[in-house]
Amino acid sequence: MRRSLRIIVRSVLVLSLVIVALGLWKREEFTRLLAVNSLFAEEKIVGNFSNMEGAFETTPLARGGKAISPLPQGAEMTFPAGTDQWIKDRAITSLLVLQGGQIRHESYYLGTAPNDRRISWSVAKSYLSALFGVLMEEGAVASIDDPVTKYVPLLKGSAYDGASIRNVLNMASGVTFDEDYLDYDSDINRMGRVIALGGTLDQFAADLKESFATPGDTWQYVSIDTHVIGMVIRGATGRDVPSLLTEKILAPLGLERDGYYITDGAGVAFVLGGLNFMARDFARFGSMIAQDGNYGGQQVVPAGWIAESTRASAPTKPGQTGYGYQWWIPKDAHEGEFFARGVYGQYFYIDRSRDVVIVSTGADRKFREQGVNESNIEMFRKLVKFL
Repeated sequence: MRRSLRIIVRSVLVLSLVIVALGLWKREEFTRLLAVNSLFAEEKIVGNFSNMEGAFETTPLARGGKAISPLPQGAEMTFPAGTDQWIKDRAITSLLVLQGGQIRHESYYLGTAPNDRRISWSVAKSYLSALFGVLMEEGAVASIDDPVTKYVPLLKGSAYDGASIRNVLNMASGVTFDEDYLDYDSDINRMGRVIALGGTLDQFAADLKESFATPGDTWQYVSIDTHVIGMVIRGATGRDVPSLLTEKILAPLGLERDGYYITDGAGVAFVLGGLNFMARDFARFGSMIAQDGNYGGQQVVPAGWIAESTRASAPTKPGQTGYGYQWWIPKDAHEGEFFARGVYGQYFYIDRSRDVVIVSTGADRKFREQGVNESNIEMFRKLVKFL
């Protein structure tokens, strides 16, 4: 009996040592996983969104050597009635309004500050669209109607086999992907855990096998489609997205501060939602888009691509908010009105006809409630009217 007891005790000790050793070996991964699992907790969400490097691996996005481009202070605008309540209700963390390249309003809330680099979430998709337009102009990609497998052989045999680049730009791949952020076991949340534990998104995309529609027939928001665009870019150029984005898009903007991308375990940028910049630097990108791709006298993105990508071209249902190439278009949009949107209240609202850009970041845990997006767009429209 004593001998059996000694064996049991010894086995428990060995098992404990193995667990401790594994914990030390994978400490960073476990720490990131814990951070990811509490990323959206009410008491942590605001701080987390300004410090995403604490939860994920990252890669820097250098501002480049260009002088900081001016954002002169214009006359302070008057807020329409209800703005203060909207800011509170939507847990706004920053609000910046540009008109004609001048700051008409800039404010920060919930303990955030101007130098905070806030997470973009899906607003990052619109950056990738702009980069893709530049690469199309340069001839790196022959046609947006090419199949994605032409540039990404890894996707042969996956649900993306048969989808064109246009299909994924339009979020019309037909690939089955659960985007429910409130479901722990959804595809989008599984993807977050893959990143936190050092997995690769390329393989995650290649492992998707199910489709719900023929590519091009049906619009459904599928965030992994944007990762596939990034795979196409890397396959077509032989380069990584951060270096291309820095060279082609960011350097000409004269940013104030370096930004960074969240990456997966292979160092591949989380292009579908992992950009982190100051609000003013987000606004510089928005201003370039609002000016038909021109910034400071330099044509950064082809004007034709800006027009094409911000047009409602996706096969959305009648009466539904429109979608272009990684940009949203209000269902009752006037000429030159479109927006980028990220979960928990991240927005670029652009009214090109009035040369207005509104950058709004948030920590809105009620962002998925019915009518929230529509009420946000109406608030942006009200702000424009008060300029």
